Order: sequence, then structure tokens, then C-alpha cells
Amino acid sequence: MKKVAIVGCGGSGKSHVARQLGAILDAPVTHLDAVFYDDAWNALDQEKFTALQRELVAAPKWVIDGNYNSTLQTRLEACDTVVLMDVSTVAALWGIFSRQIRHGAGHKGDGVHNRIHWGVIKYVATYRRKMRPRVIAKIDEFACGHADVVLLTGRRHARRWLQQVAAQN
Repeated sequence: MKKVAIVGCGGSGKSHVARQLGAILDAPVTHLDAVFYDDAWNALDQEKFTALQRELVAAPKWVIDGNYNSTLQTRLEACDTVVLMDVSTVAALWGIFSRQIRHGAGHKGDGVHNRIHWGVIKYVATYRRKMRPRVIAKIDEFACGHADVVLLTGRRHARRWLQQVAAQN
């Protein structure tokens, strides 16, 4: 496990798993929210965002967390492991609100990017029905056959998996 793409709904624990896994694997961690948004929440130009990801996945080792369906293919084709954070809608909604309570709003430099508004709540609330099937289809199309796919269904499941990975490394 040297090149890991972590995907899933906002609030599912992607950034936490990425930080832990990066430490276990001694691999650089990239949080795509930190790349895509500046401090004023301005989005990076799509062509620059795509080009930057191509550079990131060319490295010999990495952990990248973030959905960004428009550029997911780039990460899936280059990874050797996909981690799908497949938590319930309630758990994801709890994740975005509890993160806001714990960390406040804004960028924190460690993958914590909090900005709750109606669009974020709607995205999280409808992720399993609308976005999850598209993400799974892309994993099937662009990662199956060359990458291991790990499905983590909750925070406890993620902790146990990280402990197993740590024990193997």
C-alpha cells in the first residue's frame, strides 16, 4: 500500500483516516479541500486542479483524501488502494456538525475545512442516494483490477482497519 485514494461523503472521516494512514505508511497526505479552496473559499481553476492532481499521483507514495468526482478518475487510475468511507447519512451529518463544534469554521491546515451552509448539508444528506452510486461506478471502472478496495462503514470500523494496517507495517 503506497498510493491510497480515500473517498466518501463529507463528514465521513476521510481526513482523519488520511492523517492516520499517512503516519502509518510514512506517506505524504494531501487533503483536496486544502488544494481546491483558498482561505477565502475561492475555488482553484479546474484545469489547474486536474494538473496538480496529475503531479501528486506521479509521486512514489501518497495518501489523497477527497471526493471531487470530476477528477476522481485521475486518482483511481494511479492508486494501489481505494478506501471508501461508506458511513450512514446520519453519521456523516453528525460528522460535519461535530467537526464544526470541535474546530470552528475555516481552514485549519490539517485537512479540517469547515464551512456549513445549506449546499453542504444537502450534499451530505443526499450523498448516499445521488453521489455514492457514481463514486462506486468510477471505482469499478477505473480501480478494480489493479487496486485493493477497502470499504469502511463507520468510525469504529475505520479504527480497527487502521490498527490492522499499523500491525502489518
